[in-house]
Amino acid sequence: MKYHAYLSADAGLNDLPHNPCTLLDFGYLRLAAGESYQAEAGDREILAVLLGGKATFEIDGTRFESVGGRPNVFAGKPHSVYIPAGASFSIEAEGAVEIALPSAPSDLETAPYVIGPEQVATGTWGAANFSRDYHQILTLASQPDLPARRLIVGETFTPSGNWSTYPPHKHQVDNLPKEAYHEEMYYFRVNPNDGFGLCCYYNEQDESENFTIRNNSIHMMPNGYHTVVSAPGYTTYYLWFLAGNQRVQATVNDPILGWVSETVPVLRKLGL
Repeated sequence: MKYHAYLSADAGLNDLPHNPCTLLDFGYLRLAAGESYQAEAGDREILAVLLGGKATFEIDGTRFESVGGRPNVFAGKPHSVYIPAGASFSIEAEGAVEIALPSAPSDLETAPYVIGPEQVATGTWGAANFSRDYHQILTLASQPDLPARRLIVGETFTPSGNWSTYPPHKHQVDNLPKEAYHEEMYYFRVNPNDGFGLCCYYNEQDESENFTIRNNSIHMMPNGYHTVVSAPGYTTYYLWFLAGNQRVQATVNDPILGWVSETVPVLRKLGL
């Protein structure tokens, strides 16, 4: 089975060419100034994450004007719009705009809402050459008052030469508080945009896959361990989104490599 893809960047909606996940789906929307896109959410909840630019959203008669602001993913926190299941919606671009559209099945009845940059939590995970910065956009831990049925969404920025999602971890069975079942996808950008990173995936069925991260590539993980590294001289960004039976997050590290996480407090004390 193939667990990665390189998405098209055509005008309009770009769908996944294949999808090994059963809950998660993703679309990448590109609109020029004045262009619009209309759709039905159906039985899925959608979080529209503004990658760059501004747009006006109308969702079942509720209008959100001029949402967005950052020129690209490397220039600040995002604006996002939650589109509930069952909604009809339209998106109209004010200028050139790029929008990520992760989605998952939902039966939640709630009103649409905007998540502004001031609601996005930030921080650093790891230490030394496996440190990376994050934005938590829609998580139970950082945004407990924002309703969602399944979606968990955030962003990670992995500096030049650093590893991310390290040690490799999995989240494929519900065994709380130790582990929670979640499918996950990573949607990638690279800065400067001619660079690359590498992604490693392996699971307990002896499947493994390594692929080159480029702009507009995506990693789709219904299960298994996963990790990312940025090429020296380049920063990789990925929008991460998960869906499972509940929204509590709990992961299990690869038992061979998990000891590395125990070094984080010492490394941080050393300023690394």
